[in-house]
Amino acid sequence: MDYYAVSYVYRDRKDDLDRIRPEHRAFLGALEQLVASGPLPETSPSRALIILRAESAAQVEEILDADPFHEAGLIADRAVEKWLPVIGVFAG
Repeated sequence: MDYYAVSYVYRDRKDDLDRIRPEHRAFLGALEQLVASGPLPETSPSRALIILRAESAAQVEEILDADPFHEAGLIADRAVEKWLPVIGVFAG
């Protein structure tokens, strides 16, 4: 399996994001493919980074289509990129 870095750009709908965030975090926390996830707190618009292990970018997109944030239309943009860590804790 390969690593994939996913960038989320959130819509400017703070009340909706706050309301659905517990479901979003529970969803991500239950994923066996999840390596790490968290907001990029000093960005505007609001963004997040998610690292997953999967067989393909298409599999990552399929998995994240079930994210409550995605289902609620709160993701303005989502980019999935294969990531090859060569140094550090994720390096093979």
